[in-house]
Amino acid sequence: MSGHSTVERQGPSGETAPVRPATPSTPPSASPSSRASAPGRRRGGRIPRLLGSSAVQGVLVLVALVWITPLAGLLLSSMRSEQDNATDGWWTALTDPSQLSLDNYTALLGDSGIGAAFWNTVLISVPTTVLVVVVAALAGYAFAWLEFPGRDGVFLVVVGLLVVPVQIGLLPVAKLFGAVGLFGTIAGVVLFHVAYGLPFAIFLLRNYFAEIPREMLEAARMDGGSEWRIFSRLVLPLGRPAIASLAIFQFLWVWNDMLVALLFADTASQPLTVALQSQMRQFGSNIGVLAPGAFLSLVVPLVVFFAFQRHFVQGVMAGSVK
Repeated sequence: MSGHSTVERQGPSGETAPVRPATPSTPPSASPSSRASAPGRRRGGRIPRLLGSSAVQGVLVLVALVWITPLAGLLLSSMRSEQDNATDGWWTALTDPSQLSLDNYTALLGDSGIGAAFWNTVLISVPTTVLVVVVAALAGYAFAWLEFPGRDGVFLVVVGLLVVPVQIGLLPVAKLFGAVGLFGTIAGVVLFHVAYGLPFAIFLLRNYFAEIPREMLEAARMDGGSEWRIFSRLVLPLGRPAIASLAIFQFLWVWNDMLVALLFADTASQPLTVALQSQMRQFGSNIGVLAPGAFLSLVVPLVVFFAFQRHFVQGVMAGSVK
């Protein structure tokens, strides 16, 4: 006997026809892609839970405290007198705030040499950063989306300049600057930093601009947009994270540089790092002079970094997640 029974149904003409009952349908099995994506979803949801755990947050807080302790010690030491710094450690100021004052900063800023060196550092760092970002953005767009003879060869030369150490060019560039009258000037230091900062900047922005969809640029050209309009209205806003990251790195490199400024700047154009180095030779054991100067040179990069932190994180993470 068959496992399924049939039921006869009588039609209008009196004929009977067997009717087979409907068999229950079985649910379709999950597709391989859905089965494969399930573990990925589980893994993706596990990371936020892991980062949100109290143990991981405690470790991150501990790491932050370890990193911020030297900065706090430098700040407190810079606000204590020389006698207090020689007597005990900076942590005693936490229990005795009367040790803290701004006398060291008043004396430091009252020194015409340190004040002039601070403004020299600004005059070197800001124009260098602006020039590197502007030239690298223009060159990166040209290497990524413009067709011209020898484009690939010129880009390979730019990439090859990345491996040239700065120390190799110090003596030839010094002779060149001496011949043209730029040695010992702020303009000479700026030009040296721009020349050695451009290869990496062009390489970075060219690779970032090359990831922009071609269809987007072609649609802009079909709408009548010129190359300059496409670059300024489309490419630059899309490349803002990478440009902000480049600007932060370039500013920090130039602000903290001492080697190039020590060789190419004279007494009238020396930046803060060189001025502090000369102060260290004269007052090597005077923390009341060195600590406020070191903190003054440190606070500006910190302000710049935290001001552009959101753009910096976007630039670092750009391209890592599709």
